[in-house]
Amino acid sequence: MEKIFSHIESNRAFFLNELKEFLSIPSISSQTDHNHETRRCAQWVSDHMHSIGMQNVRMFETSGHPIVYGEWMKHPEGPTILCYGHYDVQPVDPLDLWTSPPFEATIRGKNLYARGAEDDKGQVFILLKSIEACMKNSGGLPVNIKMLIEGEEEIGSIHLEDFLRANKGLLKADFALVSDTSMFDRDLPSVCYGLRGLAFVEMEVTGPSKDLHSGAFGGALHNPIQALCEIIGRLHDEKGRVTIPGFYEAVLPLTDRERDAFKALPHTDETFAKKVGVKRLYGEKGFSTLERLWARPTLECNGIWGGYTGEGAKTVLPSKAHAKLSMRLVPDQDPVAIARSFSEHIQHIAPESIKVKVNSVAGCEPVLTPIDSPWIKAIISALKRGFGREPVYQREGGSIPVVAQLKKILDLDPVLVGFGLPDGNAHAPDEYIDLDNLFSGIRTLVYFYHELSYSRAEESSSGMHDRI
Repeated sequence: MEKIFSHIESNRAFFLNELKEFLSIPSISSQTDHNHETRRCAQWVSDHMHSIGMQNVRMFETSGHPIVYGEWMKHPEGPTILCYGHYDVQPVDPLDLWTSPPFEATIRGKNLYARGAEDDKGQVFILLKSIEACMKNSGGLPVNIKMLIEGEEEIGSIHLEDFLRANKGLLKADFALVSDTSMFDRDLPSVCYGLRGLAFVEMEVTGPSKDLHSGAFGGALHNPIQALCEIIGRLHDEKGRVTIPGFYEAVLPLTDRERDAFKALPHTDETFAKKVGVKRLYGEKGFSTLERLWARPTLECNGIWGGYTGEGAKTVLPSKAHAKLSMRLVPDQDPVAIARSFSEHIQHIAPESIKVKVNSVAGCEPVLTPIDSPWIKAIISALKRGFGREPVYQREGGSIPVVAQLKKILDLDPVLVGFGLPDGNAHAPDEYIDLDNLFSGIRTLVYFYHELSYSRAEESSSGMHDRI
């Protein structure tokens, strides 16, 4: 592999210029006035796949933004990887908080700043360059690769599920490689093997049929805002546990090995609290902060409104009050069942003086890849060689719906390996990717492809099926 790594090192400047070109395209999927640029970005990805030797490259049209696909399937005995990423980016507001223009990629120190540098164009670029380095210096790849790069991740991947269902044969693989996460800390490579799921609901509380004068009617009616706050206040007990009956029944407990892995991470509650600007942390009793963030379910109120909130005074007793709530779920919780239990519980605890309506808005299932998966073992080995230090295991507290879809629809275990940083400002001004991580990421994936190839060859010769 010496020739491959020499190619990567000698082409650093050229690669960076290509990445700057990729990042210069304002592919903001949520804004229709950027539709032309988003399509131009899809074309850039397609053209780049062609240029590095990928085959069967296609742009699949949707009623939104295109999905770009390409493959290299010439290794008869190698495993097949489905690589997922996205070329769309978040809006850039507030623009005045950017040190340099968001679509003019700028190097400051060891970082490259631009919208999409970390989420997710920089990480898609790592995938592309790792493939190119192998193709140009080995005449091919030691594994089979399919690439699926979409343009709607930042707006909920609204057309991806239908595409996955309609193209199961095309997308058949041994596992999925997703580079859309971050490392645990700077200089600490990590593998994410679990994501929380989500059940998102909206609640509407109705009192009187119309807004009323608070002086003429206050004291005779249950104010919907007050009733809503009382209901929300009853959703947790004094130990920080969610009070919905059966909420924890399906929760898969952490193993001792996982608990030990979490404890070994460089985390302190004091540092964490200082970072987020609070005096003291809060959460379910009996679990560490990382356990609560990654492996325990939660219920949060994301927004609440009602009545008059404009300038000055308006003494109104409102007719309605509203709230948005999200429940982060862990294996083996079912988002549909949890949303139903939430609705039933709300009806049970709601006072008779008001009416409550609950609407289930969105949801996705939690995902967990076994730590002893051969794919996880291979990426751990590759990270160690690519970064020169022992990687760590982690989960993510957030949800990536597409990962759950890849598991549910295509039956693919995900390998979540990202090369961004927790403070990389994804979705915020001055988003960046660390340049050392960029090139270490390229080397890591080259090692990963070869690790998989070596392991598969050893399995074939020894008859073992879990050799890695």
